[in-house]
Amino acid sequence: MKAMLFAAGLGTRLKPLTDTMPKALVPVGGTPMLEHVILKLKEAGCHELVINIHHFGEQIISFLQARQNFGLTLHISDERGLLLDTGGGIQKAAPFLAGDEPFLVHNVDILSDVDLRALYDHHLHSRNEATLLASRRQTSRYLLFDHGQRLCGWMNKDTGQTKPEGFVYDATRYEAYAFSGIHVISPILLQRMEADGWSGKFSIMDFYLNTCRKALLGGYLQENLRLMDIGKPETLRQAEAFLSHLCPETGTRVEYGTSNHFNT
Repeated sequence: MKAMLFAAGLGTRLKPLTDTMPKALVPVGGTPMLEHVILKLKEAGCHELVINIHHFGEQIISFLQARQNFGLTLHISDERGLLLDTGGGIQKAAPFLAGDEPFLVHNVDILSDVDLRALYDHHLHSRNEATLLASRRQTSRYLLFDHGQRLCGWMNKDTGQTKPEGFVYDATRYEAYAFSGIHVISPILLQRMEADGWSGKFSIMDFYLNTCRKALLGGYLQENLRLMDIGKPETLRQAEAFLSHLCPETGTRVEYGTSNHFNT
């Protein structure tokens, strides 16, 4: 399995911690969030990993070198000159992701109990060009899937705004799920991205929503997913409890699997 890990964020919500370090190296239970996610990916069968960097990127490089890249074939996609957002970041990393093998994409500030191998295998056995992990969570912004689990749109329930342009939400036709920041992409989607003129700085979600009418973008929809966004101070404080529930013996290292014991 190939994977890409987004570690280039500025981490503005975690200031003042991120005044001196990248968000990816902020510790959770004594271990940098970057390490938590790398170990989860490795356990799922990841053998080759691309990590993008920007804010204090040299600290991430030094951290990885000190740990012998965790035994993985590892590539750095350097965005220190210009932060490219999620879509532009994937496009910049495309030379490392070339070939026929789908790749898994994971945000560095997400902890979850999802079985990443099962997600990846689901994508392999589908006809999807991308498969998005989504769950039933309380939020204001939702991805909308039809009853065949195909991505059809997006809605902000607070404002009523929808995407793509002209999309009309019908509660009888669509199911609303929250995106997890974890997805699997087939390389053919990178070709579509280039052919449709996407370049520079852009969001992968904007690309998905502008492409979902012509590309098969599917959902891996979880009703009881335990997931935590640790990019905010309040959830960073809660994350140690999250980890200790997953691994009570140490409270720091996660033995990842399909545990559903912690509600967020």
